[in-house]
Amino acid sequence: MRRFAAAVLGFLGIVAIFLSNDDGAGRRFWYPTLAAATGPRTHDDVRRWLGPKRREALKSAFSAAGLPYPPRRLTLVGLKEERRLEVWAEGARGWFRVRDYAVLAASGQAGPKLREGDLQVPEGEYRLTGFNPNSSYHLSIRVDYPSREDRAIARAEGRTRPGSDIFIHGKAVSIGCLAIGDDSIEDLYLLLADTGLANARILLTPSAAPTAPADAPAWLVDRYERLRREMSRVRSSRARTRRGTLRVPRNTACAHTGPLSGHAQRAPTS
Repeated sequence: MRRFAAAVLGFLGIVAIFLSNDDGAGRRFWYPTLAAATGPRTHDDVRRWLGPKRREALKSAFSAAGLPYPPRRLTLVGLKEERRLEVWAEGARGWFRVRDYAVLAASGQAGPKLREGDLQVPEGEYRLTGFNPNSSYHLSIRVDYPSREDRAIARAEGRTRPGSDIFIHGKAVSIGCLAIGDDSIEDLYLLLADTGLANARILLTPSAAPTAPADAPAWLVDRYERLRREMSRVRSSRARTRRGTLRVPRNTACAHTGPLSGHAQRAPTS
């Protein structure tokens, strides 16, 4: 009996060490074994878990901004140079900024994603198409890259592998994705789950005022112009930031495991 008890305690100690071994770089080798033993989380599981933990703070922030919760529409603005992800909600009198998340990691530099492995974060207007409750980076939300337009441009330029599997996720490392830390991804995951992905989009831009270089192709000049126009509409002087705007603190704590919940069901690699 004593040997059995000692074996159980030893096993629990090892599990505790593995579970605590989180430096922001994603789950370790133990995760597939743990998932196999306990079963994968579902989107509804995560939503039930996050509700008591996060929803009241979200409701308070929206109430302070004079907005209903959940909002009718959301626009996320990902600013690569500023390393910030803004969340804007549409109200009866315009758009209001309700959340700012620090981007803890985003690989690459200014400029669009062109091919698989270039480490670039895409630039443009994109839909959000799926939730991953079993991400290797805590939780994640899929960005719809490459879009139909991206694929058409790639074909015209002879690029056959424009890349894929772009996510907003937790932790603090990234290969072409936006890593915003575990606290922030929990907040954003629940907000988008409550709002509905069909009512949200993301603008990914090199900066708050994107300017194409002199030698940029015509399609990129046009894309930056559209980004400036959309950001001006959402972030203009008529758009308001109320005192209720909350900055979620940095979490110092891109492959993802498990199927997506939402519109997209293809197994992700980030």
